[in-house]
Parts: sequence; structure tokens; C-alpha cells
Amino acid sequence: MKIRCSKSELVNGISIVSKAVPAKTTMPILECILIDAAGQTIDLVGNDMELGIRTTVAGEIDEKGIIAVDADIFSSIVRKLPETEISIEVKGEKVTITGEKARFDIPGKDGREFTKLPEIDKNEGITISQFTLKEMITKTIFSIAENESNKLMTGELMEISGGMLRMVSLDGHRISIRRCELNGSYSDRRVVIPGKTLSEVAKILGSDTEKIVNIFFTDKFVLFEFDTTTVVTRLIEGNYFRVDQMISNDFETHMTVNCREFMECVDRATLLVREGDKKPIILTISDTELVLRINTALGSMNEQLTVNKTGKDLIIGFNPKFLIDALRAIDDEEIDIYFLNSKAPCFIRDAGENYNYVVLPVNFITAE
Repeated sequence: MKIRCSKSELVNGISIVSKAVPAKTTMPILECILIDAAGQTIDLVGNDMELGIRTTVAGEIDEKGIIAVDADIFSSIVRKLPETEISIEVKGEKVTITGEKARFDIPGKDGREFTKLPEIDKNEGITISQFTLKEMITKTIFSIAENESNKLMTGELMEISGGMLRMVSLDGHRISIRRCELNGSYSDRRVVIPGKTLSEVAKILGSDTEKIVNIFFTDKFVLFEFDTTTVVTRLIEGNYFRVDQMISNDFETHMTVNCREFMECVDRATLLVREGDKKPIILTISDTELVLRINTALGSMNEQLTVNKTGKDLIIGFNPKFLIDALRAIDDEEIDIYFLNSKAPCFIRDAGENYNYVVLPVNFITAE
């Protein structure tokens, strides 16, 4: 095999597929990036058996072939080479990487031993803009659970129903929901996609509203196809939580507040919270005023904001980080927050329910 391509193309391709290279594995071949130039294109592939990524790199194929190279070594060499055309030549399992006067010889592995990405039937799928999908992921992904005590909580629900796409994440303390209308008619579907996959997809996606993503589904896999990149991942099995039963339209207090001012106020309160500290921020809501206060070992803070309130006065406590995460995901200038009582979750949602953020309160009486 012998191929030639620019350093920038190669670096970009490596950075994309490296997201699917496992840090630790019992299969050494998976610690490699596959360079596949056996066909008409130069493809790079990473695969950790749960997440697989293939991307095409622009370049010239002088001699067809396929080889697997250690991802860390290959990436480090390419990034350190001069900004020039890079040549990769394979003889047997010896890989020669050349850039200007620099030459590296490293061992490779038989590319035929590399685990292939699963073949996905492209009959069942949807089309959405890259910008919209990126937005929906980044504005919900923060609510997935980090530990795997409940596997379903480490993923996000992607639900297609009635021409709408809904994405849902939850971690036991909060729920994040985003909805958007799809262009076209699609079959109803509910799948749970690993959070790791969605996070990596969001990093690769562009913000161009004109560029699209095709998403295809099978019973066990989902495939994202955009630009020159394909991402395939195994779905999380099981029935996702009945989120609609957790959402209430009952409330006794409704508050409208400036989103940015509220977020900045809560953010200031976190200056007095040590990492791991569970001290809540306490909200006292009256007719025209919201008072925020926090009291920790580092000090105390008290600040007032002007609000519009209907219903009962209320005192309620929250984990400030959970509030900030939700507020950062909202672009509206004014937001509506609904409360039932001091023991029930609050709901931050717009009139059309294109977003709905649910945050559970903290018992600040015992916390203090």
C-alpha cells in the first residue's frame, strides 16, 4: 500500500476516528486505527466494539492496501510532522511514514484482523440538519448519569412520533427534554443511544444549518451519516423510563424571570460552594421579587431579582449546579418556571414545550 495526503486532512481524520479507539482493551488490534485504501478512497476506522467511526480522508492512492497501526503512535507522529504532504507506505507489516525529510518506520498489523463495523440496513431512517442535532444533544447530554448502576440512565432516549423528534436524558435528579419538528413523515420509533456516542457525534458535527445528518436504525444499532463520516453504535437495550408520567402540568406558583440574570446570580452563589459540597441555593419567591441566598463554610450570599409571579409565595432549595446546567441550555431572554410546592420538582419550559427542564428540589432544612 502507498498513499499520499496533506497533514491537515490526516490530522482531522485521526482526531475523528480516535474517539472510537478504546483506552484499555483485551483485544490489542482495537488499539489501532485501520487505514483502508483497498477501494477508491482512503478511509480511517476506529472501533471499540460499542462505538465505531469511519471517515474518508482526501488524498491519492498510488498502491491499494489495508493496514492497522497503533493509534497513539500514529497520531503522535503525524501531528509532529511538518505541514506538508505525508506519504504512508506499507511493505509486509512495516509502515513507513514520511513528511519532507522526516521518516518513521513503525510496525503495523494485518488490517484483515481488524473488527469490521456492522453493516446497517439504510431503509429505516430520518434526516435532520447538523446544527439542529448538535443543539439537541448539547442541550440535553449534561443530564445523563455518569455511573453505570442503571445502564439506561447513561444514554438518551431518541423518540420519533407524529413528525416530531424528542430527545430525553435523566440522572435521577433532573430531566432534560428537547423537541423539534422533522421535515418529512417517518415511522414512530424509540431507541436509547449511549451518551458517549452522542457526545462524540456532537463534537464532530458542524454548525451549518444547510448540512444534514442521516440517521438509520436497526433493532440493535443506530448509524449517523454526515459529510464524509459514518458513526455506528450499539443501542442500550431495555424500556426507557416513562418520562411523561414524571411531567406535571399542575402548579401553584408560576414565575417569569430574565434567564441570563437568574443564571448569573446562581453562578455567583457557587463561588461559596466547595467541590463535593451539597449546600443548596434557597429561592424565596414573592409577588415581584426573587431572593436567592446560600450559606456555606466559605461564607454567605443574598441577592434579589425582579420577577413576575402568580400563585402562592414559595421557599424552595436546589442544587445550584443543576439549575445552572438547565439555564445555560436555554436561549430565551425570559423563561417560565412552574412550581407545585417546596418538595416537588420545578419545570422550566416554553409555551410550545420545545424544551422542558425538570429539577428536583433539595431539603434545605436538613441540609442547613
